[in-house]
Amino acid sequence: MRWDPRRKTVSIAAALLILGAGASGSAAGQADGTPTPSAGEDAAAAAGALAGDILGAALGPAGSSVRPMFRGGPARTGEQPGPGPDGPPEPLWRFQADADLFASPVVAGGTVYVGSFDDNVYALDAATGAERWRFQTGDDVAAAAAVADGVVYVGGLDGNLYALDAATGAERWRFGAGAFVASAAVEGGLAYVSSWDGNLYALDAATGDERWRFPSGAEVYASPAVAAGVVYVANTAGGVSAVDATTGAERWTRPLDEPVFSSPAVAGGAVYVGDAGGGLTALDAATGAERWRFATGARVASSPAVVGGVVYVGSDDGNLYAVESATGLERWRFPTQAEVFSSPAIVAGVVYVGGLDGTLYAVAADTGAERWRVAVGSDVYGSPAVSGGIVYVGGVDGTLVAAG
Repeated sequence: MRWDPRRKTVSIAAALLILGAGASGSAAGQADGTPTPSAGEDAAAAAGALAGDILGAALGPAGSSVRPMFRGGPARTGEQPGPGPDGPPEPLWRFQADADLFASPVVAGGTVYVGSFDDNVYALDAATGAERWRFQTGDDVAAAAAVADGVVYVGGLDGNLYALDAATGAERWRFGAGAFVASAAVEGGLAYVSSWDGNLYALDAATGDERWRFPSGAEVYASPAVAAGVVYVANTAGGVSAVDATTGAERWTRPLDEPVFSSPAVAGGAVYVGDAGGGLTALDAATGAERWRFATGARVASSPAVVGGVVYVGSDDGNLYAVESATGLERWRFPTQAEVFSSPAIVAGVVYVGGLDGTLYAVAADTGAERWRVAVGSDVYGSPAVSGGIVYVGGVDGTLVAAG
């Protein structure tokens, strides 16, 4: 695939690669970015009903590091709050957006947040799929939302990162830069986000004021990861950098041989990242030194998940891989029917991942044995969200499916 973000059709495909990651409708939001509540719903009343739940969900389950943002938190390990479905799930509801869904859904406080290529960010009731509000941006939304302290942070291809009230969709602030397909990581009062303009930004999460920026040296599609006071970012030139989270000072940069579209995951003192050459690489988080590199059969656009000493990642060769995090040795591989751009999500010993065969798979994390599969109806590029016994996943036909 040729990577030219200046062409609309290829821009869409580019967004898919990390989310692994407009048309007008009858109830579209206003052009100035004002959110549109669903018909018959009073936004103020909805705010009162939702605010407590959303704030309570900001840190995930008690004692958990899982949070409602892309890959389950700032470290991007792929863990989801769960629980997952008890046995093979049945479709509970479907929500139809006006254009493709490439962004991964995020669940917080009984609400599902997801962006679409119809230029909107949607807030849906997690139990019923009823629309609570929508916010219209100026272009496609490919990035997954991050939810923290009652605020939804989401970037668009219009070059803005938006901070929206999670209960009402009202805009609190916006920050303009290059187009955003990467998802923000919110940690310690700062929102960290990377952009097509090649910069990694640290913004005040409350005001949107820029604290610092780090020039990575090339366009950035991958979402930044944050762990132990360090932000990790990878770019299309193959550079992976570690940056001080407080000052923006570079700690190290490690050049890889291939472009990187996969978002880094940080666990156990290592940074794991996929590349366009088909590799999954483990770097020392403190020094950037390579620990190992595992070769798949094709490009790795899927972002890795790391749980229990195992790294899980999809590949364009159609396989989901499980690799030992300490050694890089393959533990198992699970074949699908097409490329796996989707980034795996993990809950309680089960790996959930979508494929370009239009299928959502559940696979045993220890053995790679298939637990079940569900037909989504169209290609899946985003990462599934798993919460409250339900799996949420979007397809390129604009449908968000809830199965449980």
